[in-house]
Amino acid sequence: MFKSNYLKTIFILIWLIFPNYILAKNTIESARVWPAREYTRVTLESIKPISNDQMILKNPDRLVIDLHDIDLNDDLKNLSTKILSSDPNIKQIRVAKFNNQVSRVVIELRAESKINIFSLKPAGGYKHRLVIDVYPRVDELMALVQDKEKKDIPLSSKEIVPVTADTKKEKITQDIAPPSQTIKSINKKIIIAIDAGHGGEDSGARGASGTLEKNITLSIARKLKKQIDSDDQLRAVLTRDDDYFVPLHGRVVKARKLKADLFVSIHADAFTNPEAKGSSVFALSESGATSASARYLANKENESDLIGGVSLDDKDPMLAKTLLDLSQSATINDSVKLGNFVLDQLGDINDLHKSNVEQAGFAVLKSPDIPSILVETAFISNPKEEQSLNNDEHQEILAKNILIGIKKYLASNPNIAKNF
Repeated sequence: MFKSNYLKTIFILIWLIFPNYILAKNTIESARVWPAREYTRVTLESIKPISNDQMILKNPDRLVIDLHDIDLNDDLKNLSTKILSSDPNIKQIRVAKFNNQVSRVVIELRAESKINIFSLKPAGGYKHRLVIDVYPRVDELMALVQDKEKKDIPLSSKEIVPVTADTKKEKITQDIAPPSQTIKSINKKIIIAIDAGHGGEDSGARGASGTLEKNITLSIARKLKKQIDSDDQLRAVLTRDDDYFVPLHGRVVKARKLKADLFVSIHADAFTNPEAKGSSVFALSESGATSASARYLANKENESDLIGGVSLDDKDPMLAKTLLDLSQSATINDSVKLGNFVLDQLGDINDLHKSNVEQAGFAVLKSPDIPSILVETAFISNPKEEQSLNNDEHQEILAKNILIGIKKYLASNPNIAKNF
């Protein structure tokens, strides 16, 4: 009798604390859509893992997802209202009760698409998530590469170039230099990959007034791109140009596919102490973090994939080569040099959190052949710096000084920019 009453008491306590797990079906607590040219992501967040089946149908192209033991509540019903007419990948979504046990989601596609569906465990304040990524049939990244190559056509060997003493010396250099280096130094613009940190599901740090890091980084990145593109010798490419998630390794792979010469990742730091302030610049470290704060920040930034949501079964074939290549020493040295020039310029307009370039194991900086830095523009967790980060004029000044630092590095590095 005692044991029976004891079990009943335990059951009642569990029911009082977790009633949804005892009596109710699983519930969708949030339904979100992140449209972008590269892909559209649909995220269903729930209190428990979502059991589901999927099938793809033709004429018209559509994806059908059956959600088992899911209540058809307002959050799920309203998913259909979140598809924009401008969405490049999804035409519309319909949601209805299929039977007593199943709620059906039908995603009408604009064209034949690549679909990736996976589940995520709770992370970064999110509960269980079912993620549906819809990729266009045409690879947007390769379209960017082809567009870049059209704009950067090398000189024909038949073109006549006036000969001077200087060009004779240059001709000798060309004969012994690698062909790719020769073409880039003479004919091609210098390509700078600008990486706006975070995005989509991964909002990054949050300021005291609610400012999201992902919005600040994108705004500064766009301004920096505009300023870079105004220089005839430079060209900027963005790793993300809107509010969507890009995996950390994907940012590295994209920069390499676009044949970037430099990689600059833009962030806005946060710390538990709201009085922490100042700009910082980081480079990759092969041996370990240069300080406890650098290690803390790297660990926090490297959690982006867990929060933003990466499918473990969907790895780019270039990933192993990109992230596991150990011949990075020379690239890291160049990264530190680039970082010093940028840090000096940031010191002219803002306090510096550290007076030297710090190093740690940032996944986003792991390109073996592209000098890469991560710029923490300021502490978004500091109310005063958060206010500055929201100011358009201050963002322009930040972008301008980052670019000045980049140009000073290029001017000091003839291997990248002989004609700069």
